[in-house]
Amino acid sequence: MNDIKKEFLDKLKGFSKDLTEYVSDKVGNWKVKGFIDIEKSIYTISSDTKIISKILEIQLFPKFKEFAEQNGYEIVLAEMQNWYPDLSFVNKKNPKIKFAVDIKTTYRLDDYDGFCNGFTLGSHGEYFRERTSTKNIQFPYAEYTSHICLGILYTRALSTDIDETKILQLNELDKITSVIKDLVFFAEEKWKISSDKGGSGNTANIGSIQYIDDILKGNGVFKNLGEKVFDEYWINQGVLKVPDPKKEGNFKKLTKLTEFLEFKGMSSDKINPMKPKRKNKK
Repeated sequence: MNDIKKEFLDKLKGFSKDLTEYVSDKVGNWKVKGFIDIEKSIYTISSDTKIISKILEIQLFPKFKEFAEQNGYEIVLAEMQNWYPDLSFVNKKNPKIKFAVDIKTTYRLDDYDGFCNGFTLGSHGEYFRERTSTKNIQFPYAEYTSHICLGILYTRALSTDIDETKILQLNELDKITSVIKDLVFFAEEKWKISSDKGGSGNTANIGSIQYIDDILKGNGVFKNLGEKVFDEYWINQGVLKVPDPKKEGNFKKLTKLTEFLEFKGMSSDKINPMKPKRKNKK
C-alpha cells in the first residue's frame, strides 16, 4: 500500500506544479477578474478568502477531473459543503484504494517575510477520533489510504488597487486588478505540514506550520515523529488531561506536543521546531 501511496502523491505533486500556469497570466496575476452578467457587465471579486477559495476550486475542477482520468481514479465530491474532504479519489480497479484531497488556500503575510497565514488541515473532531464514523465525512477516515492537502499560496493585491463597488464593461477587462497574484501550488500529506496548534478560533481544526519554505518541504513539527504520533496527539488534543506545570497536583487539557510526549514517556528531542515569526523592520 505504501508504494500505491507514494505513486499517487508523486503524481499529484507533479500535477500541482503545472497549476500555476493554468490559473495565472504571463506576469503571475490570477486570470479570474470578476463575475460577468448577461449584459456583459463585470463585477470585481472581493478579496475575501472564502470567495477566492471557492472560485479557485471551480476553476481547478476540470484539471482535477483530467488528472483522475489519466491515473485510473474517479472523483467523489463531498456531498455537503462542510464535509471532509473536498475530493475523494477512488481507484477504479480497486475501490478500497481511496485518497482524501482537501484544497486549502492561504496568503503570504506582508509583515513577516517568508511566512503565510497558515492552513486549517481539517477537523480533529468525531470523524478523526472515531475512524469508522461517517459524520461530516464522505467515507470513514480509516478507509483513506492517505490524507493530502492540495495547498495554494498567494499574495494579496493592495487594498488601494481594488474597488469592489465599481462595475466595468467587457472592453475594460484589462483595467481590473487581480485580487491575488504569484500563486504557488503544492501537494503534501497533511501530517507532514501540521503544527501542534489549532487552526481556527473555537472549532476543532488542525493548524499548519506557517513558514512557507518548511511547508513546501513537508517540514512540520511531526516530521521526525511520524504519522502515528500525529494521529495520537490530535485525537487527544483538547481532551486528554495532563499535569498542569503551573499548578502542582492539578490537571489541564492537552494543548502542546511537549506535554503529550512527556505524558507518553517519550523524548521531545524529535520535535521539529517551528521557525519563529519575526516582524519585518520598517
